[in-house]
Amino acid sequence: MTASTQRRRVPFADLPILSALRGLLDRPLASYYLLLASAGMLLLIGLVMVFSATMVKAYEEEGNAFAAIVRQSLWAVVGLVAFWIAQRLPVRTYRKLGKPLIIIACLLLGVLLLFPAAGSGALRTDGLWIGVGQIQFQPAEIMKFAFLLYAAGVLVKTGAKIGLWRELAVPLFPVAALVFLLVGYNDLGSMLCLVAMFFGLLWTAGVRLRVFAAMLGVAAVGALTLTMVASYRMERIVSFGSPENYADDWGYQAIQGYFAIGDGGWFGVGLGESRQKWEWLPNGHNDFIFALIAEELGVVGCTVVLVLFMVLAYSGFRIAGRVADPFRRLVAAGLSVWISVQAIINIGGVVGLMPITGLPLPLISDGGTALVVVLAAIGMLASFARAEPDAARALRARGSKRLASLLWAPMPPRPRERPATTRSDRN
Repeated sequence: MTASTQRRRVPFADLPILSALRGLLDRPLASYYLLLASAGMLLLIGLVMVFSATMVKAYEEEGNAFAAIVRQSLWAVVGLVAFWIAQRLPVRTYRKLGKPLIIIACLLLGVLLLFPAAGSGALRTDGLWIGVGQIQFQPAEIMKFAFLLYAAGVLVKTGAKIGLWRELAVPLFPVAALVFLLVGYNDLGSMLCLVAMFFGLLWTAGVRLRVFAAMLGVAAVGALTLTMVASYRMERIVSFGSPENYADDWGYQAIQGYFAIGDGGWFGVGLGESRQKWEWLPNGHNDFIFALIAEELGVVGCTVVLVLFMVLAYSGFRIAGRVADPFRRLVAAGLSVWISVQAIINIGGVVGLMPITGLPLPLISDGGTALVVVLAAIGMLASFARAEPDAARALRARGSKRLASLLWAPMPPRPRERPATTRSDRN
């Protein structure tokens, strides 16, 4: 090897593209812009794919191919308004919201538990849904947000005593058990998402490993019990390994999803050209929308979606690691676990790596409640990103712009400055 060849070799870490990436990530508002960009692109992809997935059925049932996408777009507008409001709320408001929200969510889930299918007029229930007039919503989605705020608030108040069973058991564990029971009785997928979020909060708060071990055992027993109580859950799990043996029942959806994925290949059959959406694939607009993405956009489209979810998760965990306030840190970590695990469960079920649970794909699947709640949660996370010490200093250094503060988001609180260290202090 000649000396000139040795001089031309550049270490991998010093490649120009990596240096440019590090420069972008070192910017004070990098977390904020990464969060907005990834969430916005996922929302846009979701609206496009919901239109593609619903146009055939909407035209057949309502005579208008745009009927379903118009409804979903209206929910997206409501969600963006919720994002805007959530981004403007101070952190003390979120601290206070946890308890009343979880009470409301428990009452709504209790209604579904007692009256799973009742009413046919202005007020009605149907499985996982409560209908009020023309609006239907899922209490389980509200519970995810409520439990996140409540559990984070309790863990912050516990403080240094977080390793003691007595301090955790009284306010947190009974409520957690009630939440998991209410959600898991009708919606095992949402319960698994809540369990993952709960353990993410405990880990971030620094709970001892023995508490983790005990709670994992309780969670495993609870999930097994809820699975055995409902025969359809056992059938789904049994059909997971060999859906071809249940092609006329629980395996049908999985098989049609595999067909969609196989037809897509590397680049897909083309946007809007899916064959499975012609009423072959059940719930292709909802929990199996990733299969239609694979069919129409191929491996390339699926990779884009996966990368965007990874960027979204990275942004959330980055915010959790940078904010100074313990409550913000716990909520950011818990929210990142919530969205990541829900996406993993959904995509894992579609590609055959996990049993099908019926969970929607965040920001992409058709459905109003889930979209509005997730956008509100991301708006809250965006306000936390602006409160990162470096981000807050950068925003304040730009100067106060009343119009921007009024139309977009208020100025974040001034970060606490660390006291200067003198030579005598070091000695």
